[in-house]
Amino acid sequence: MWLLNGLIVITLLILQRVLTLHLNAYYFQILIYIGINIILAVSLNLINGQTGQFSIGHAGFMAIGAYVSASLTYYMGPWFIHFLTTSVGLPDGIAKGILFALALTLAGITAASAGLLVGLPILRLRGDYLAIATLGFGEIIRVLILNTDAVGGARGFTDIPEYTHFFWLGLLTYITLLVICNLIHSTKGRAFSAIREDEIAAESIGINTTKYKVGAFVIGSFFAGIAGCLFAHQVGYLHTNSFTFMRSIEIVVMVVLGGMSSITGTVIAAIVLTILPELLRFFSEFRMVLYSLILILLMLGRSGVFGNSRISKIKMTM
Repeated sequence: MWLLNGLIVITLLILQRVLTLHLNAYYFQILIYIGINIILAVSLNLINGQTGQFSIGHAGFMAIGAYVSASLTYYMGPWFIHFLTTSVGLPDGIAKGILFALALTLAGITAASAGLLVGLPILRLRGDYLAIATLGFGEIIRVLILNTDAVGGARGFTDIPEYTHFFWLGLLTYITLLVICNLIHSTKGRAFSAIREDEIAAESIGINTTKYKVGAFVIGSFFAGIAGCLFAHQVGYLHTNSFTFMRSIEIVVMVVLGGMSSITGTVIAAIVLTILPELLRFFSEFRMVLYSLILILLMLGRSGVFGNSRISKIKMTM
């Protein structure tokens, strides 16, 4: 198992080197966005697809992770790197890697904490009421950031160090798939499915539905925060326009298109919906019209276009 994990890390390091040298910057950026969208869509699938809740506030958790991690690397980063390179004697690259690992951890924990605080009261709601509550949460986060000068406010947060590269993206996408796939095939995953199928029946057989719903919400929020950190340190600039209601809807569309509860389908949908707008750039002003029409056609499948695809259980190798 440790050998397999070591091979994966070495492969990612080699790919990082090869892609940085030979891949066009435009295609490299699309590749990064694909990875970020996979993390977002798979983590939301745990909430919406596996547990049967209807959350449309995922962009809010992504924003928390993005701004918290960016604040850490922007304000504390120079001092931290100087300390590690001069006092401890570490190379500059390793010092930056440690700082980014801390930023990723902080982003995930902060987003998960927000998920816990929000999830406890609102997950007692169901259906449309839960959707409205999560939508309101996302908008509250966006407005709070918009009025916080320390993170740029309405001007946006600039000069964020660009630490995201293929190694981090590949590693975190792998960890996300590993955790979610193993979780949904565990006894806890069966409890999630039972809640999705019939919450009252699940309660009647002794499943603590509130505990499991909040658990799914916290785990999904954690990975959304991680995706936010990767995004912030890829673009180097943050503005609340990147975390609007429509961003949450885009992630929901990936989950629905991929097929609710299908991880493989969600991954394929995230890839397709990231590439599709770029392919339609040739059609200029008709681009978004064509994009919407294609989405409608794809959505005609009842369980999602890729809903019949299934990924087998990934063995817990970490």
